[in-house]
Amino acid sequence: MRTKLRALLSASAATATVVGTMLAGAGTAHAATLYGCPSGAVCVYAQDQPASSSTLTHAYYSYGAHNLSNQEGWHWVINNQTGGASATMCYGYNGGNCTGTTIAAGSWSAENLSPINSIRLNRP
Repeated sequence: MRTKLRALLSASAATATVVGTMLAGAGTAHAATLYGCPSGAVCVYAQDQPASSSTLTHAYYSYGAHNLSNQEGWHWVINNQTGGASATMCYGYNGGNCTGTTIAAGSWSAENLSPINSIRLNRP
């Protein structure tokens, strides 16, 4: 399933890169929406679904920990924060045991959220 999810996201990566390059060339101050994830947010998508605006289930904007509930199985997590901020998967609630994947700004990851209990948005 992870390979299938990666293939779905990769198929659109070229389009997003072209659009992002065009916007950067126009001198925009904000990152473009990335697979439906608004600029400045970290987004979680529906289980086993491609990342798009129609499958977006959660968007987090503030730094710090955000607890998850009822998130099982594989989900796309996209970090569309600006200024180089990262996002880290945490095994404990309230940002405890943050030894999971760290996603750099402008990046994404297919994550098994079954053992993940919170996502921490990190200042650059």
